[in-house]
Amino acid sequence: MSGIFPASIWKTILFFFLFSSKLVFAQLLPDMSAESAGMSTTRLQRIDKVLQEYVDQKQVAGVVAIVVRNGKIVYYKGLGADDWDVKSHLKKDAIFRIASQTKAITSTAAMILFEEGKFLLDDPISKYIPSFKNPQIIDKFNEADSSYTTKPAKHEITIRQLLTHTSGISYAVIGSKEATAIYAKNDIPSGIGTPKYKLADVITRLGKLPLVHEPGEKFTYGLNSDVLGYLVEVLSGKSLDSFLKERIFEPLGMKDTYFYLPENKKSRLARLYTEDPEGNTIKAESRPDFNIDYPTENGSFYAGGAGLTSTAYDYAIFLQSFLNGGEFNGKRILSPAVVHLMTQNQIGDLDIGKNKFGLGFSVTTEKGAARIPVSVGTFDWGGIFGTTYWADPKDNIVALLMTQKYPNNTWGEMQDKFKVLVYQAVIK
Repeated sequence: MSGIFPASIWKTILFFFLFSSKLVFAQLLPDMSAESAGMSTTRLQRIDKVLQEYVDQKQVAGVVAIVVRNGKIVYYKGLGADDWDVKSHLKKDAIFRIASQTKAITSTAAMILFEEGKFLLDDPISKYIPSFKNPQIIDKFNEADSSYTTKPAKHEITIRQLLTHTSGISYAVIGSKEATAIYAKNDIPSGIGTPKYKLADVITRLGKLPLVHEPGEKFTYGLNSDVLGYLVEVLSGKSLDSFLKERIFEPLGMKDTYFYLPENKKSRLARLYTEDPEGNTIKAESRPDFNIDYPTENGSFYAGGAGLTSTAYDYAIFLQSFLNGGEFNGKRILSPAVVHLMTQNQIGDLDIGKNKFGLGFSVTTEKGAARIPVSVGTFDWGGIFGTTYWADPKDNIVALLMTQKYPNNTWGEMQDKFKVLVYQAVIK
């Protein structure tokens, strides 16, 4: 083949191929001037000042923020440090433990199978995972030894209730005191930092344990998305890890989203911080029973509620696909009808603060939009290590604020200020 063209021509062809490949990737979410997207560059720079104040006051070590409007990036920066000791800058392509931001992705995986006719939303989960048959509800609980009595639930748990966190399943570690104790006794993990478990084993055990209330009765944040992750495995015949990669990450071009990081990306994992008893920010340290850098391990547990790592850029792509009606970069993962279904109120008269919940997302109501200047219908959530996101269909905005700190007493204030700063920069 080398005899067909001179060596200089082959070099030109190779250069063009490599350059074009990089260009295509770079244009998945291309940069755009703020003004061409109806925003103000000067006003967006206010984000720098406020976030830098949190860094300077050591409320956080570092932060990455991204703002996308009309499918184009108008703001994308990393501020502060990744590691205070060596004074390394937190790069904007840092990989974060996104914890509960995993839930929306797992919910999307389930809805891909819903579109294929694999189940109906009001099917009982026991139809596909038999251990959830004939659910029981905690009646009396003894704190001294975690013993309990139960009474039969009136209804089976439906898949819709898993997607809306109304099933009565609670959380390990952070759930109700009854559930926390019962789950600990039965070796049910939270989904963070437990790489050696098997999803099938954990969810089968969970299905035999009592609920904290009648299915559909109220919103209780719990291990629902982990159950959905196993449902995806049962219905697809693939591991959740493989399904997400093949049906969401690769089609959308999400190149930095994993349960467990490949060797060549481990160095990009952002360092985790915490607070001491006085509220000072300090480095988090691993314990014998918990490696804070669990994404760097060779794990086998794919926690659909909390296990993923990702970048601000990758997750912005995921959210943009929803604003595009289920499509991005010429690849469709969901239909517009199902995107609409997922991002509308699915919990009726129940409330989450001032907002509602769809199938995997919180959904902003008029009351919620009156508190912070986001549009009605904006969908959002976040993660326990200090990550938050929202997507606004009316103003066509995707935004994420990413830190790595838990607990963080100023996090609620910080993310609310970020929302204000984004919308004050919208001029048309």
